Amino acid sequence: MQYAILCYHHEETVFAWSKEKDAEVMGKLGAIQDRLLKEGKLGPSLRLMPTSTATTLRKDREPALVIDGPFAETKEQLLGLYVLDCSGLDEVLAIARELGHANPGGTYEIRPLHYFQAGKTGP
Repeated sequence: MQYAILCYHHEETVFAWSKEKDAEVMGKLGAIQDRLLKEGKLGPSLRLMPTSTATTLRKDREPALVIDGPFAETKEQLLGLYVLDCSGLDEVLAIARELGHANPGGTYEIRPLHYFQAGKTGP
C-alpha cells in the first residue's frame, strides 16, 4: 500500500533555521531517506517553498479565481511530503516516528494513496 506523509510545521520556525541547523536536520532526514530508498519503500519526497510563494486557483466558480498565497489558513503549513510503499499503517507510523525524531516539532498527517502516477522527471 502506498501512503503519503504530509509534513506540517510552522514555516516561520523552519525557514528561520540557520544554515547549520537546516543542514543538520536535512542530514538526519537524508540518512533515513537513503535507507528507505535501499529498502524500496521511498517514492518521491519534496520540500516546498514558503506559503508566501504559493498561488491558489479557486475552481469552484466561473471564471476560476487566482489568488496569491496558500489555500487554507492554518496554524501549521504544509512544508513537504513523502510517498512511501509500506505493508500497512503500523509500518508507515513507525517511519513517521523515525522521521519525527530527526525533525522535531510540527505534525505528520498520514494518508493512504488512492491513485499514483509517477510522471516524468528531469529533461
